[in-house]
Amino acid sequence: MATQLGQPNFISILFFLIFVILTLLITYWAAKKTKTSSEFYAAGRSITGFQNGLALSGDFMSAASFLGISGMVALKGFDGTIYAVGWLVGWPALLFLIAEPLRNLGKFTFADVVAFRLKQKPIRISASIGGILVTLTYSTAQIVGSGKLINLMFGIPYEGAVVLVGFVMLLYVLFGGMIATTWVQIIKACLLLFGVTLLALLALSRFGFDPENLYGAVEKEFGRAALEPGGLTANPVDSVSLGLALMLGLLGLPHILMRFYTVPDAKEARKSVAYATTFIGYFYLIIPIVGFAAAALVGRTSIAAVDQGGNMAATLLAELLGGNALMGFIAAVAFATILAVVAGLTLAAASTISHDLYVNVFKNGEADEKEQVLIAKKATIAFGVLSILIGILFKHQNVAFLVGLAFAVAASGNFPALFLSILWRNLSTAGAVLSILVGSVSAVVLIVFSPTVWVEVFGFKEALFALKNPAIVSMPLSFVTAFVFSKVYPEKTAREKYDSEKIRTYLGIGAE
Repeated sequence: MATQLGQPNFISILFFLIFVILTLLITYWAAKKTKTSSEFYAAGRSITGFQNGLALSGDFMSAASFLGISGMVALKGFDGTIYAVGWLVGWPALLFLIAEPLRNLGKFTFADVVAFRLKQKPIRISASIGGILVTLTYSTAQIVGSGKLINLMFGIPYEGAVVLVGFVMLLYVLFGGMIATTWVQIIKACLLLFGVTLLALLALSRFGFDPENLYGAVEKEFGRAALEPGGLTANPVDSVSLGLALMLGLLGLPHILMRFYTVPDAKEARKSVAYATTFIGYFYLIIPIVGFAAAALVGRTSIAAVDQGGNMAATLLAELLGGNALMGFIAAVAFATILAVVAGLTLAAASTISHDLYVNVFKNGEADEKEQVLIAKKATIAFGVLSILIGILFKHQNVAFLVGLAFAVAASGNFPALFLSILWRNLSTAGAVLSILVGSVSAVVLIVFSPTVWVEVFGFKEALFALKNPAIVSMPLSFVTAFVFSKVYPEKTAREKYDSEKIRTYLGIGAE
């Protein structure tokens, strides 16, 4: 099909400007309310469970969810839904294992929980390494995606697009902190849910509002294989490893965990996960319809011709169904999606650098409110500039491996230590520190040696590590490391503090 993608589109530019102006007005409003470190990092703990549920879903439904899954389903068929299912099933685990203890034990970052009964400095340093590694890889993937999107939609150079995204995102975080970021995520979640619903309904209208007719058209065009497993990962071990990373990586993503400190208590934290699961579940139910409809109506050849990864499938479908107006709206929604996620990631990285490293490691917890906010803003600028530079550097790379890397590092480095600190009395500082470092480093090394990077990016003939996703190896390695070193280097004070931690975990007594 003929497409206007790649040429400046007046309607998409108009929608883009409306969204940016609206969110900058929110930032201006939020800036007046953001004075203390609690307001900057945690919106003064004033967000309700429903609002936080929408913001959580806005934070989580990234470019990989919207553009990536629809494109993957369009080009690879049924297996694209592995990502949707994997990302969704992590939410009940988050609700039952992490949400309440996290809210009751922590203050601003997940390292607060791990360090609650262990030695502060080594835990915070290692947790910062794991946290920054996850946020940097995740935000780089989003920024590269946004650069390509704006490059195609507005016809401006990729490098200029990346700088533009980075600049607008820095405005949100620097001046509005968590209050502005939360409301940007809420607006983006509403726009995304509306946009995907509209796209799915318009697509189904071409098939008599009967999904069976849609799947029949896909089978007729591409064969039964398009509706069966095996198009993306034929190796069952690889599928399990990918599933582990997607499901349990969620429980170690700093920008998601940070959102639980914005609600007043554990009850609202539980509510926010329930709402988020509902919104995200609905989104992942209908996004495969968009992908299959794009395959049937636009065609795989046309989708791959615009972007080999299929990331523009939803945008091309919107253009076919509603012309430039719908394409402009969907592109603006995709941009809003990326911007909101990058803002959340930047805030998480800034809180790690300022709260965990500067205040608790270098200043021994002695820093006034003004100093904390100033350092957080400097950290925001540093992280934002670094993300922009890496985004420009990775211009020609496939961003899928960056998202996979972020989830694998989160599942291997952050999740085991966080999980064990809450549930295992015998966890020691040595066990937790080495668990985070071994998990994070092994995940990064194995993904570099995997076919995704070693063969596809570096161009070597054979991969040194056979699996595309390392979680099935690196995550158990992290758990074993925690167990072995906690036994070899036991910590009496950590065991003694476990009982008081348990009371606070379940009853919330002393929670901030």
